[in-house]
Amino acid sequence: MTQPHIPVLLDEVVAALAPQPGDVIVDATFGAGGYTRALLAAGATVHAFDRDPDAIAAGEKWPETAENPPRLVLHPRRFSEMVNALADSGLARVDGIVLDIGVSSMQLDQAERGFAFSADGPLDMRMSQEGASAADFLNEADEAEIADVLYTYGEERQSRRVARAIVAARPLTTTGDLARVVRKALGYRPGAPKDPATRSFQAIRIHVNAELAELESALVASETLLDEGGRLAVVSFHSLEDRIVKRFLRDASAVAAGSRHMPMAQSAPATFAHVSKGIRASEAEIARNPRARSATLRHAVRTAAPAREAA
Repeated sequence: MTQPHIPVLLDEVVAALAPQPGDVIVDATFGAGGYTRALLAAGATVHAFDRDPDAIAAGEKWPETAENPPRLVLHPRRFSEMVNALADSGLARVDGIVLDIGVSSMQLDQAERGFAFSADGPLDMRMSQEGASAADFLNEADEAEIADVLYTYGEERQSRRVARAIVAARPLTTTGDLARVVRKALGYRPGAPKDPATRSFQAIRIHVNAELAELESALVASETLLDEGGRLAVVSFHSLEDRIVKRFLRDASAVAAGSRHMPMAQSAPATFAHVSKGIRASEAEIARNPRARSATLRHAVRTAAPAREAA
């Protein structure tokens, strides 16, 4: 079986999860299965989630799905649904969870999925291949909503100018259409280090797939599902995602602090400990896999404290 895509920070993720034979680990973003393959090789059983039917169909061909009992169990669901999906499989606790946030290499490389502007394709961007597409949003939303999405999720400082250009150019049907409109609005200089359409494509993709809300839900689910000593590893690819992960782990691991002037405040016990700092790819890995350049890994270990009600 070939491995068409290189998982980012693979050695660091496996070290953070420390899989042992018999462990049950959730790969919440299965994709091409890079992390899952390494976890299976370590003797773990993997419950893999992906809302992309193409990823699930590819995973169904893996021999581990046919073992008795299977060591690879596939869930064609959003990772925000982990708690209910695992309950359906008779699991209330697991030993590890890994999330690799955002669009997969597999999706980016398929022009027909409409995630990238490197090759022209339909303006789609739906991970699940269901629901409203990017074209639906851009052709139907009002200018103010489009501008808000570009500013909030793409950190595009000229979001109003780009939104105005998008509305004026309707209907948009392909990734090429969108890229040309954004480049013209922002003044594209061939050879510039970063294509000005990058931020807009990121923003629209995040909006269409509700990615940040999914991430927040998955982090809360991880607190519920991880057993004492269970390990969480999250790989993010831009500051919006990393900020959410960093804040969640900071709050979950916080301990009450006091001073000689003020008594220690009462707070719920920390639900995560041994929280890592952000781990970045080495120059050697970036040379092998340029997509690793923007990746950040954060990991932590679940304590015995009960999950917070309002995590």
